[in-house]
Amino acid sequence: MSGHSKWSKVKHQKESTDAAKGKIFTKMASSIIIAVKEGGGIADPASNFRLRLAIEKARSVNMPKENIERAIEKGKGKSGEGSLERVVYEAYGPGKSGLIIEAATDNHQRAAAEVKNTLDRGGGVLASPGSVSYLFKHAGMLIINKDNINIDSAMNLAIEAGGDDIEEMGDKYIIWTDPSKLHQVAEYIGKKGITLTASELIYKPTITTKLSDGEKKQVQNLVSALSDIEDVQKVYTSLDDETNLS
Repeated sequence: MSGHSKWSKVKHQKESTDAAKGKIFTKMASSIIIAVKEGGGIADPASNFRLRLAIEKARSVNMPKENIERAIEKGKGKSGEGSLERVVYEAYGPGKSGLIIEAATDNHQRAAAEVKNTLDRGGGVLASPGSVSYLFKHAGMLIINKDNINIDSAMNLAIEAGGDDIEEMGDKYIIWTDPSKLHQVAEYIGKKGITLTASELIYKPTITTKLSDGEKKQVQNLVSALSDIEDVQKVYTSLDDETNLS
């Protein structure tokens, strides 16, 4: 490979990596801003659990400290920029699968148009409020790697911490809890010296959709396309797999 060709390839790879990283940081910043706003302007993660979760997630993707601090200031309303708001869309995907799409946007019309166009291209359709959400419930989710603890100890830990249920999925244990108890359960587990790989509020499917392998692939592609939209924070599906854990 000539020097010029190698330079061009490396430059292109770096630009692609930087663009992807920038998109992730933008989503993390939006999550932090919303957490501060919905927490009544409280910018102390010790007193605002949603903010603490958002900051932990931002740090997990190596978001710079100054970016995090800037997002917190925006959430407090000191930036002078447009105001972000949380919005939730409901949709049907391939095979009549249910989709919950969480977004944070300062332009509802733009966000709705981008979500609708992406759904149309991916075999989905935007649904009216309430027509899909009944397939889900809001839940607190905590994830522990199996390397850290055995199943019996994990079950006892979940009970002691105040969790509602525990299940095995691949190399993970998932502890489910009421959203209002997520902070309490996470604190208890941390004090026991067990490391959590994730702790967040999600939409958990209560009625799952069985699909063919081809339909599952279509749903996964649609979720990926929706997740690429800058305003979209998270996409949840009614599939009975690990789609909602990523």
